Amino acid sequence: MNRARTAAVFAPYGIIGLVHLVALAVGADTLSTFTKPLLMPFLLAGLLFALPRWRTEVALLASLAILFSWAGDVGIASPGDVSFLVALGCFLLAHVAYIVVFLRKLRMRRVPLWGAGYLLWWVALVVLLAPYTGALLGPVAVYGLVLGGMGALALGCNGLIAIGGVLFVTSDTLLGLNKFHPGFELWQVDTLIMLTYIAAQVLIALGVVRWAWARAGSEREPDAAAAAGAA
Repeated sequence: MNRARTAAVFAPYGIIGLVHLVALAVGADTLSTFTKPLLMPFLLAGLLFALPRWRTEVALLASLAILFSWAGDVGIASPGDVSFLVALGCFLLAHVAYIVVFLRKLRMRRVPLWGAGYLLWWVALVVLLAPYTGALLGPVAVYGLVLGGMGALALGCNGLIAIGGVLFVTSDTLLGLNKFHPGFELWQVDTLIMLTYIAAQVLIALGVVRWAWARAGSEREPDAAAAAGAA
């Protein structure tokens, strides 16, 4: 993986992310509203330009995850339970895409036993939110289960993806508590939600890029050995 190239193509995402976080922190609502839907398109561009090849299953599935996340970002900005459910469905599809690519391509080892902690997290979150979610309890519980599954399976991938999974679960936990639990208060909670979300997405994308370049390198080695033998 060419680190200079990777840093360059992901830099616009980092800049937009930083501007968005500062806007949230200082209460610049117009700017934060403007920058949020730009995040995932810039991340997708960074991912595609950093990958050694575009026409692969990994590129397709990772791109779908980012595109569904973008749809979720756009949908969740609208008020009302219907918009929330649509956004939740988009993020659920994003996690399904991540789960599929983790299982089919990116898994490097077995998920460690402590990955079962995600199940305990899910049970605790459902118990905490159940009294306040009303008719949304079912969708929220299903989404949380899929999210936890993504986080657990990320532990079987490289370190960047594993950390990204942890941060994604952290971000959505803060979001769920902030939206539903009346007793939950945290300083700059919106900024923290987006900080962990922005970091989660880019770490997963960087993990995908790292895997793809390692795979490309391993595929070139047999070809080089065969050419040397023929010579």
